[in-house]
Amino acid sequence: MTSNTPKVGFVSLGCPKATVDSERILTQLRMEGYQLVPSYEAADVVVVNTCGFIDSAKAESLDAIGEAIAENGKVIVTGCMGVEEENIRQVHPSVLAVTGPQQYEQVVNAVHEVVPPQQEHDPFVDLVPPQGIKLTPRHYAYLKISEGCNHNCSFCIIPSMRGKLVSRPVGEVLGEAERLVKAGVQELLVISQDTSAYGVDLKYKLDFWDGRPVKTRMLELCEALSSLGVWVRLHYVYPYPNVDDVIPLMAEGKLLPYLDIPFQHASPKILKAMKRPAFEDKTLARIKKWREICPDLTIRSTFIVGFPGETEEDFQYLLDWLSEAQLDRVGCFQYSPVDGAPANALEGAVPEEVKQERWERFMAHQREISAARLQRKIGSEIEVLIDEVDEEGAIGRSWADAPEIDGAVYLNGETHLTPGEKVRARVTHADEYDLWAESLS
Repeated sequence: MTSNTPKVGFVSLGCPKATVDSERILTQLRMEGYQLVPSYEAADVVVVNTCGFIDSAKAESLDAIGEAIAENGKVIVTGCMGVEEENIRQVHPSVLAVTGPQQYEQVVNAVHEVVPPQQEHDPFVDLVPPQGIKLTPRHYAYLKISEGCNHNCSFCIIPSMRGKLVSRPVGEVLGEAERLVKAGVQELLVISQDTSAYGVDLKYKLDFWDGRPVKTRMLELCEALSSLGVWVRLHYVYPYPNVDDVIPLMAEGKLLPYLDIPFQHASPKILKAMKRPAFEDKTLARIKKWREICPDLTIRSTFIVGFPGETEEDFQYLLDWLSEAQLDRVGCFQYSPVDGAPANALEGAVPEEVKQERWERFMAHQREISAARLQRKIGSEIEVLIDEVDEEGAIGRSWADAPEIDGAVYLNGETHLTPGEKVRARVTHADEYDLWAESLS
């Protein structure tokens, strides 16, 4: 790179879906000859990809924008909070441009206006890697299969920000997955707003991959991904009946026996107020059936406590449900009003101190469940994907652990291992969230 090469700083906030958006923008800029730099000082312009899901995320986004302005001065804003341009400009009137989520072309064009690309750059000579620029470590990658969502959950504004469900053609998704694997990726994390609904908008249209016909549907996508020889992990899955079809693939070792299902609550009354899809389903019976087919299945989920109208009876129902469901990994949020969400108009607001008290009880309750389930793994043999190595040893994850949100597996003393390596290990110790193991190789 020459000294006059245009340089871009990038701040990416929010969920894995936003990370994928960031990677696409960076890939395009890199193809056009821009250099990605890690500091404000070295950048000619800074792009901030924001999150706008809840108020705390918006506050973090505004803080990040302010920091970029203070340190650099030239800032372009994109992402989910970009739909609130007026609010952003009220706080930070000096931002150069504001765009919403998935507006890749507008972001790139805004960068062009601030820092024009080098005219002599030749993308056929100065090539970007075919898998694009990744913000995750080399050995795992998020694979976004669709945008938007057809649900109208009362606490959520994602459909208004990201639109209705738009599935990517399955051939395109599988082509991207294949390129990632060829580039060294050991784990593919399948993400979307509603992975179970993949292909519904396309009526499960037939597409082609490597000359073979494949339906644009979750089952066929999973079958094809399982042939690539890497870990395949499913996120944001709704417990529809069609999920039953992928459980045998997990039992056969073709997919990771892992489901990330955002249940959000268990009380029928609260689920109805949330307008959650499939709330009337016999979810506990479905979980039991899944575990009969695939005993090793790990289920992670997220819940909301303190939703408007939630009584102590509703909350106790949720705790009892958790005891019955025996979920492995669980996160919990206190309900927070989101501008534009229908839930804001619901009666029965729960006082903040009650939300906090219920959150603490929820977390204590689930910690006991998680600790007991992890204790059962002591003495078992597991496969561990190494994420990092420090002076104390290697830190990795089992198939039961998604990066950044679940627990870790510590291999103390194993300093010779490298990130991206897979090793067999025996579990020696466990706490509420993490495992300790010794390498068998």
